[in-house]
Formats: sequence, structure tokens, C-alpha cells
Amino acid sequence: MNKNTVCLMFDKEAEDAARFYAATFPDSSVDGVVHAPGDYPSGQQGDVLVVLFTVCGVKCIGINGGPYFKHSEAFSFQILTEDQAETDRYWDAVIGHGGEASECGWCKDKWGVSWQITPRVLTEALADPDPGVAQRCFAKMMTMSKIDVAAIEAARRGDA
Repeated sequence: MNKNTVCLMFDKEAEDAARFYAATFPDSSVDGVVHAPGDYPSGQQGDVLVVLFTVCGVKCIGINGGPYFKHSEAFSFQILTEDQAETDRYWDAVIGHGGEASECGWCKDKWGVSWQITPRVLTEALADPDPGVAQRCFAKMMTMSKIDVAAIEAARRGDA
């Protein structure tokens, strides 16, 4: 086991979430499923208790801990994309599988886990040493839900 692993709490859907992540994102997999050896407050012996999985190379553990723990934007997976097609593919997968759109490239999956689907051009533009470029691109991003790569590129050039 890794020394540091992301741990996410779910009601009873850790395995479903892990399988969706493995099918959606590269370098992702379901690495193990542990069944409860006895009854526990939100489940019974034999229920899926822990799921070991990887999301884009990051080792994670999903625990079915019951309805007591809710996800929030305080934690998110940030997925760096190379172009609009990759941005669209991940965004549409998360939203189209029962998730919901938010703002500035953020969305939530059907289990409430937050995702930032972030094109590389946006991160580079926001870090541009020219404050005018960063300001234009930031202002453009603030008007978006899913990030529009062409609009960020135009803002970076000063065309928007």
C-alpha cells in the first residue's frame, strides 16, 4: 500500500464510482474490493466495505461509510486536458453519467465528487508573466461552465 492515498467516503457506491472512474480516465483502474468481515453501522457482513482504485495514476481508497459523510468542493480531482476534444470527453462523461455542471471548469459526478476539467492552455494562460494576458484569460474563464479552449486562446492573444 502507498504511504499516502486519497480516501473518499461514499454511502454504498464506492465500487460503482471506482468502476466509472476506471472506465473514463486514463491510467485508472479498480485494484481491489474488500468485503466487510462483519456487520457495521451502515452495512452488513459481506457488503462491499473498501474499494482500492487508481484515478489518473493517483491511488485512492473508497470506503462505504454510510450517508453520514458528504463530498464538497474542498476536495476535487483536477484533470489536465490537452485540447477541446479531451476536455469535452471527460466533461461529458462526468455530466452525462448523472453529474452536474458548475462554473470555471468544475463539475460534480453523480456521487458528489468534484472534478476540475482543466485545459493546459488555461493553466498556462493564468500563469503568464504578462498580467494583461492572465487577467483577460481569467475574466474569460469566469464566464464559462465547461472551458472553451478556443475562447481562452483568443483571450490570450488579445482577440477577445
